[in-house]
Amino acid sequence: MKKKISINDIARELGISITTVSFILNGRAQEKRISENLVKKVQDFINEVDYKPNSLARSLRTGKTNIIGLMVEDISDPFFSTIARLIEEKSYQNGYKIIYCSTENDTAKTRELIKMYSERHVDGYIIVPPEGIEEDIKTLTASGKPVVLLDRYLPGIETDTIVIDNLESAYHATRHLIDNGYKNIAFVTIDSLQLQMQERLSGYEKAMNEARLPQYVKEIAYNSAQSVPQITAFLHRKKNIDAVFFATNYLCVSGLKAISGMGAKIPQEIGVVSFDDYELFEMYSPAITTVAQPAEQIAEHAINLLLTRLKKNTAPKKVERIVLSTSFIVRNSSIR
Repeated sequence: MKKKISINDIARELGISITTVSFILNGRAQEKRISENLVKKVQDFINEVDYKPNSLARSLRTGKTNIIGLMVEDISDPFFSTIARLIEEKSYQNGYKIIYCSTENDTAKTRELIKMYSERHVDGYIIVPPEGIEEDIKTLTASGKPVVLLDRYLPGIETDTIVIDNLESAYHATRHLIDNGYKNIAFVTIDSLQLQMQERLSGYEKAMNEARLPQYVKEIAYNSAQSVPQITAFLHRKKNIDAVFFATNYLCVSGLKAISGMGAKIPQEIGVVSFDDYELFEMYSPAITTVAQPAEQIAEHAINLLLTRLKKNTAPKKVERIVLSTSFIVRNSSIR
C-alpha cells in the first residue's frame, strides 16, 4: 500500500519547518506573515502528492472538528426534516458538517446521544430538547460548547433559544373556529409537560374561557400506535363535539383517519384545524386549516446564532431568546 503523506513528510521534502506547514494548512499563513510564494509552494506540493489531512489530528491541534450536532424530535417529521435540510445547507456553506439524529422525545436516549456527540468533539449543538435534560445542557454550556435550543425552551437554562409564539397562535386558531360557529371544540394534544405543548393548551383554554364555552381536552402518549382508536373512542364518547384542534400535524393525520372511519363530514359535521402545516393537508379534501411554523426563519436564526458563537474572535454576547410569529392558513376544513 502507498504510504500516507504526513505533515512531517511535506516539511522534509520542502526543507521548511513543520510549524510553517501547519500554519499554511490551517489557513494562518497571512496571520503568521508567511510569504505568498512559500504558501503556493506548499499548496502545489500537496496537490501533487494528493495530501489528505488527518481530521482527528487536526482537531486535536486546532480544538475544532468543524462538525455540528443537530438533535430533533423526529427527523422524518416534515417540520423537523425541513429545518434539518436548511441548517445543513447553511452549515456546509460555512465549512461545517452536520451529524443529526432523532431523540423520539426520549430523555435517556437524548443523554446517550449527547454523550456520543461529546465523544466525537462536535463544536456546537442545536437541540430540540425533551423533558429532563436540563443538567445535561448545563454541563455542555459550562464546558464552553455553544448550544442553541429549538422549538421549546428550558426554564432556568441560560442558552440561546429559537421558539414561536405558541400561546397566541393556538388562541388565534381556536378563535377562528369559534367565529365560524363551532361551539363544542376539542383540543387533542400529547401527554407532555413540554412548555410549547402547555402553551398551545393555554391558548386553547384562553379562547374557550373568553367565549364561555365548554372545554374538551384529550391527551395521547407521544408516538402512540393507538392514537387513531383513542381519538375515535374520544369522539364517540363526546358526541356533541363539532370541531377539533389538533396540537401537532401527526396527531391531525391520526385524527383525519379517525374522522374518516366514523364517516363524519368535514367541515359540516366536524371542523378541523392543525398546529403545524403539512404539504398533504393542502391536497386533502377538504383542505386542512393550519397554524404554519416559519421553518426557514427558525433554521436561519438557529444556525446564524450558533455560527456566531463558534467564532472565537467574537466577543461574548448576551444569551438570545428569539420568538417568531406563525402564519394562520385558512382552508376549507374549518369554514361551514
